[in-house]
Amino acid sequence: MPSSSNAESTAFRSALEVIRAVEPRVADAIGAELADQRESLKLIASENYASPATLLAMGNWFSDKYAEGTVGRRFYAGCQNVDTVEALAAEHARELFGAAHAYVQPHSGIDANLVAFWAILADRVEAPALKRAQARHVNDLTEADWFTLRRELGNQRMLGMSLDAGGHLTHGFRPNISGKMFDQRSYGTDPTTGLVDYDKVAEAAREFKPLILVGGYSAYPRKVNFRILREIADEVGATFMVDMAHFAGLVAGKVFTGDFDPVPHAHIVTTTTHKSLRGPRGGMVLCGPELAEQVDRGCPMVLGGPLPHVMAAKAVALAEARRPDFADYAQRIVANSQALAEGLLRRGATLVTGGTDNHLVLIDVTGYGLTGRQAEQALLDSGIVTNRNAVPQDPNGAWYTSGVRIGTPALTTRGLGTDQMDETAELIHTVLSQTRPGSNADGTPSKAKYTLEPAVSERIAKQASDLVAGFPLYPTVDLG
Repeated sequence: MPSSSNAESTAFRSALEVIRAVEPRVADAIGAELADQRESLKLIASENYASPATLLAMGNWFSDKYAEGTVGRRFYAGCQNVDTVEALAAEHARELFGAAHAYVQPHSGIDANLVAFWAILADRVEAPALKRAQARHVNDLTEADWFTLRRELGNQRMLGMSLDAGGHLTHGFRPNISGKMFDQRSYGTDPTTGLVDYDKVAEAAREFKPLILVGGYSAYPRKVNFRILREIADEVGATFMVDMAHFAGLVAGKVFTGDFDPVPHAHIVTTTTHKSLRGPRGGMVLCGPELAEQVDRGCPMVLGGPLPHVMAAKAVALAEARRPDFADYAQRIVANSQALAEGLLRRGATLVTGGTDNHLVLIDVTGYGLTGRQAEQALLDSGIVTNRNAVPQDPNGAWYTSGVRIGTPALTTRGLGTDQMDETAELIHTVLSQTRPGSNADGTPSKAKYTLEPAVSERIAKQASDLVAGFPLYPTVDLG
């Protein structure tokens, strides 16, 4: 019987041969992506490396199947095998997070948030309207009652973390559909410490009286006390929703427990299944029994047909996350993140909140005289993959930004430890400290262009490649 290593290499090589026979450029791009990822120092906080088993679970005949509905209640025949994988994924999610109900159909984190928003609206606005009208279904409403309900659904309030403080676009901001659905207001962070000020959140909630209070973040480097936020939500009669897309792996790995685990405190929790959870790209919703029926209507409420092949991969990844070694992995993510932060601080970098409690670090690059966009590109050209990000009260806005967000889930998956994080901090600091702002063709200062000696960029790229070479990516996969 072939070894696991041989089996995985054979599987991926065979897949590429099949693809190459139809469109060789796609096969080449897939191979090139693996090569690029193997050589890059990947520090994007929202990215990771899924296991070969998870990746292979997405490439199969489940992709051919329509499966609108839920387990045992489909609008298409022949979904018995889809039922199996969806039920398995939901079971693993419930057990992993201690949730009463899990909905694994969302295609992304944005979709998961939309399912949660509309489940809350259905429970808090639509259901009372149906009761008042003595109707069982929206189709039974009169035109007048339907008109009134539609206006009520579009006239609700949401309170969430501001973008520059680390919140997410899907938490009610105008460029996203959530901002067009809700009257939104934001809570920020303390201008001195950069930390969430729960008293200020409570004041904003009392004044604004939102239907939904949103917790969770995409660029906040500290823990959040979800018990306090739930108390605030209860005081003002809000439904408390937490988007844990970024830190779900730290919840699954029992790094965040008690007040810092959102699942026991929130009415509804959303997440992606990639990022720190290390699964396929997709979303998921967890809730109690009071919202389960509404959540399960995600398709066709806001979702298209489920993606059974991705649900199969979610089941595999969630099964992996239930293994004891995942808890060790989650602990190492935070240890690496803190070591990276400490290494940067020792070299004079300015960090938002002065450090980290989780998987990410946010560097304020204005201390290097750069914009986030200049820093991001200089690092990328030096073999270090990051993403620019706004900092609190960012003077450069959301496009150019003043910060760079870095995270450790992916490098931790590869096996890098705290010693390598200090080396990484040195590489980052060297690039940023030797990069200078560039100018436009007319001589005016540019927020995008930069100058860095090619010899420095080439040297750092070589050092970054050498650093990760000692920790092979997908070592069981040889494409020949």
